[in-house]
Amino acid sequence: MQKPAAFAPDDRDQPLYADRVRVYPQAVTGVVRRAKWAVLGFCLGLYYLLPWMRWDRGPGQPSQAVLVDLDKGRLFFFPIEVWPQEVYYLTGLLLLGALAIFAATALFGRVWCGFACPQTVWTDLYMLVERWIEGDRNARMRRDAKPRWGAADWARKVGKHAAWIVIAAATGGAWVMYFTDAPTLARDLLLFQASSAILGFAGLLTLSTYLLAGWAREQVCTYMCPWPRFQAAMLDDDSLAVSYRDWRGEPRGKARDASAGDCIDCRACVNVCPTGVDIRDGLQLGCINCGLCIDACDSMMTKIDRPTGLIAFETVGNLAAATAATAAIPPGPARCAPGLAARRPARLLRPRTYFYAAAMAMIGAVMVGAFVGRTDVGLEALRDRSPLFVRLADGSVRNSYTLKISDRRAATERLAVAVEGLPAGASWGVLNGTDSDGAGRPLVETRADGVAEVRLFVTTVPLGRPEEESTPIRIHLIEPGTAIERAAVGTVFLRPRT
Repeated sequence: MQKPAAFAPDDRDQPLYADRVRVYPQAVTGVVRRAKWAVLGFCLGLYYLLPWMRWDRGPGQPSQAVLVDLDKGRLFFFPIEVWPQEVYYLTGLLLLGALAIFAATALFGRVWCGFACPQTVWTDLYMLVERWIEGDRNARMRRDAKPRWGAADWARKVGKHAAWIVIAAATGGAWVMYFTDAPTLARDLLLFQASSAILGFAGLLTLSTYLLAGWAREQVCTYMCPWPRFQAAMLDDDSLAVSYRDWRGEPRGKARDASAGDCIDCRACVNVCPTGVDIRDGLQLGCINCGLCIDACDSMMTKIDRPTGLIAFETVGNLAAATAATAAIPPGPARCAPGLAARRPARLLRPRTYFYAAAMAMIGAVMVGAFVGRTDVGLEALRDRSPLFVRLADGSVRNSYTLKISDRRAATERLAVAVEGLPAGASWGVLNGTDSDGAGRPLVETRADGVAEVRLFVTTVPLGRPEEESTPIRIHLIEPGTAIERAAVGTVFLRPRT
């Protein structure tokens, strides 16, 4: 009986998993590398310094500009204070961030991955420290290939990992500072008085930073991150991505070979790639669109007196047009002009980008409108469900409600309670409330920067006719002695059917 093809000896001899080929990125200089250094410096500076920025919110309020206060359940962002019930603001920000990444990908490929992703930023920082201590690509490769390390080799390795751990610890410590006052936490850490919960969370992020940026590196981008799997759905013929202009570079050969293309197969683009991919093989999962291969290739083209731009940010449409325009031209410098002439500027404004812009504008407008319309005082009404109503001795019906009055200010305020939608003769009052305003409406007091709970009782007299089982009502909080409404909420009044 013939074995199925799936069990052929050739297939069984192949390993199921391949060993990791370690990547040794080489240092490079150029326009793209300088742009990446600028983004790296901005992102790291923002992350490490933001918890130390101060913002005066008045007495009794936290003075940290950006703070997630878990004790009070607040998010402070400069003058903005977000309460737990306003989590939709965070949802809107997450949607805006996702749409911004989608739009950036549609325009410039995986530019987020290559420049601003935290994995890229911290890995770049770790590789910089590695080059400072262990040397550049060739020095590291020679050291790792030695059968036995000497004292100097061990000193460099230990020094590198010690520096990595310090950076990871600073990263974990800075993260915890977003949830507690930064100067207080720094003092507690120096005096060994920090709580076990704080140390646990800081240690967790320290460990993850050290492992992901120091050891996993390109494995995170290639295998752990889901983004490369569906980024192709956001690209089209006008999306700019790091591309190899094969119509110029092929066939590869020596610099002095007139029948060869511009690519001399020096592998400079591969040596500088942080994920170890060969951009000449086209768009790949491992390519994060960092553009370092552009600097490496341009440097090499300058050395051999060839035009730069063999690797560049290019669109799929332009690659196809240039290939068609140069198909009949032999390899060599004569190809460059017709190929570049076939290139057209990328269309930044197209249906896909219009959609992203419209969606972002709509979400942003809703968030701005909700923020502008928010009030300092909020009101919720929870009607008692057991019992639904109480019939009093005189035949009237009473409903009970729990009012939750939130006040975002640092001072308390007395407000009058009014109920709208009840028949004539109805009354309402609050538990243990004796004061009322000039219109006879009961007064309640808010809780400064907190939520006050008040019991409200609403009673209707018998009407002597069939009554509706459910009556919509509206509860208002009004400034005493005026008609200025501070908050309102709708609910229902229930009574038995007669």
